[in-house]
Amino acid sequence: MAFETILFSITDGVGRLTLNRPERLNSFTVRMHQEVAEALSALEAAPDMRVLLLTGAGRGFCAGQDLADRAVTPGESVDLGDSVERFYNPLIRRLVALPFPVVCAVNGVAAGAGASIALAGDIVIAARSAKFIQSFANIGLIPDSGGTWVLPRLAGQARALGMALTGKPISATQAAEWGLIWEAVEDDALGATVEALLAQFQQAPTAGLAATKQMIRASWLHSLDEELDLERDTMRRLGRTADYQEGVAAFIAKRKPNFQGR
Repeated sequence: MAFETILFSITDGVGRLTLNRPERLNSFTVRMHQEVAEALSALEAAPDMRVLLLTGAGRGFCAGQDLADRAVTPGESVDLGDSVERFYNPLIRRLVALPFPVVCAVNGVAAGAGASIALAGDIVIAARSAKFIQSFANIGLIPDSGGTWVLPRLAGQARALGMALTGKPISATQAAEWGLIWEAVEDDALGATVEALLAQFQQAPTAGLAATKQMIRASWLHSLDEELDLERDTMRRLGRTADYQEGVAAFIAKRKPNFQGR
């Protein structure tokens, strides 16, 4: 597949998707949305996927929407809901539904929808120089791409409101302390940290990870009783998988397991 705005590959069950418009801080255009959607279709169709890495090229992760690609003439009314419905909402829904871990490596600024896209990852690791900015307040909008949903759940209402109403940048270290992301690491350690995690997931029992991801993300909608029943049913299903049998056998034999994944 030949792309203009992203870099994409799948090798040995590891997908790598890099937003590649560094001169515009990897901000989204219609073309980028279309190319990312094509890459996600390839990931969804691949039978042996284990993990996806999502990152940005250059000095930024993603600055959200490229406003020059959606210029507004003074006095003209524009339907931003159409853009959200056609592009951003499907992107978030597809990322969180992928049946394997999504690792976001935030190498620089993640602003606007770019911040929300980063936080849609299952594990988010950021360079210490990176910043998360809910910049919508500066142009009279609301945090979209799941921003109003994920921010209060991860950081709490007070911090979510502070980020959304002031547009104040949050450092990677602060984001980790608040629970917005998994880890903040030194800039020169980001690559090695991410590669080690990808290697771990490449050898992991993918079906179990997929079920864990699905259940934790859906748990907001369930009562404790409902969640206990779902845990029972999921444990019953996973207990019949080859990966569970291999995990137990390896534990007893004191050897490294050879998980086959999905």
